[in-house]
Amino acid sequence: MKCLVVGGGGFLGKHLCTALIHLGHSVRVFERRQASAANHSVEWVVGELAHSERVDAAVTGCDVVFHLMSTTQPKTSNDNPVFDLRSNVEGSLALFDAACRHRVVKLVYLSSGGTVYGIAQSIPVSEDHPTNPICSYGITKLTIEKYLQLYRALHGLDYCVLRLANPYGELQRSGHDQGAVAVFFDRAISGKPIEIWGNGMVVRDYVYVTDVIDAMTAVAFAETPARLYNIGSGQGTSLLQLVAEIGATTGAKPTIEFKAGRPFDVPVSVLDISRARADFAWQPRVALIDGLRRTLAWLLASRERSQTDRPVEADNADSRPTFRS
Repeated sequence: MKCLVVGGGGFLGKHLCTALIHLGHSVRVFERRQASAANHSVEWVVGELAHSERVDAAVTGCDVVFHLMSTTQPKTSNDNPVFDLRSNVEGSLALFDAACRHRVVKLVYLSSGGTVYGIAQSIPVSEDHPTNPICSYGITKLTIEKYLQLYRALHGLDYCVLRLANPYGELQRSGHDQGAVAVFFDRAISGKPIEIWGNGMVVRDYVYVTDVIDAMTAVAFAETPARLYNIGSGQGTSLLQLVAEIGATTGAKPTIEFKAGRPFDVPVSVLDISRARADFAWQPRVALIDGLRRTLAWLLASRERSQTDRPVEADNADSRPTFRS
């Protein structure tokens, strides 16, 4: 099949593209900019979701669409809800319109299991839990889900929504200050204090990247009884526990710098993943400690490569720096 990965240049998108190629599918990526070291077996279309003509070009000829793109983060979305709405919801509608015009077989949307539910009334949180987001990011994710329901009813667009917990793993960068595992690891191995907002008792559900990709490919190429699934580890880990695990993995003893709590952080977010287990036999296979070890190994190797790939003065005029994504 021909697959379009909207947001294929990001952390999850890169892993998804690799998995799709290994499964024998052809892959096209829609991104805001071309990656400096893009996979040569992947076709790229550059543009914004707001550019309907570029979206249409990207969707043309594709059988399955994966929508991973977002212009905001939970912590920044409340700063400008209008931008969050226009850039994410309006852009997603342009994508859905194109998917209907080109008769896409299925669209998989990556939503947020950490923000759409809001403050949990029960733990773990099932897909039937009330949705009361406390940040604009969660509201726009939920709005896009609702529009998918509408497009199904009006135009017959087949889709599946995955409400994702907190993914982590190789290729996740700390530069965007998103993803506690990547940020905490970066600071720990750099000897810098780890910043924690609040008292460290905020609990999150951390799921390893390969488990996420397995869920995405499973729902994309098979019929599922439901159109909405939680995807996480089903286990809760506090920020203090995560710091301790990272310390044990690195062999260091990270220092913690506590800061005032943030109003958009829900106290506890742990997802009930029993529906995915029952409907398409998916379950997480990588335990947190194993995932942290794999992530650390990649981080250290990446740092070593960045040092050896750094351009140096040389007599050879043909020498060139090497770029890796």
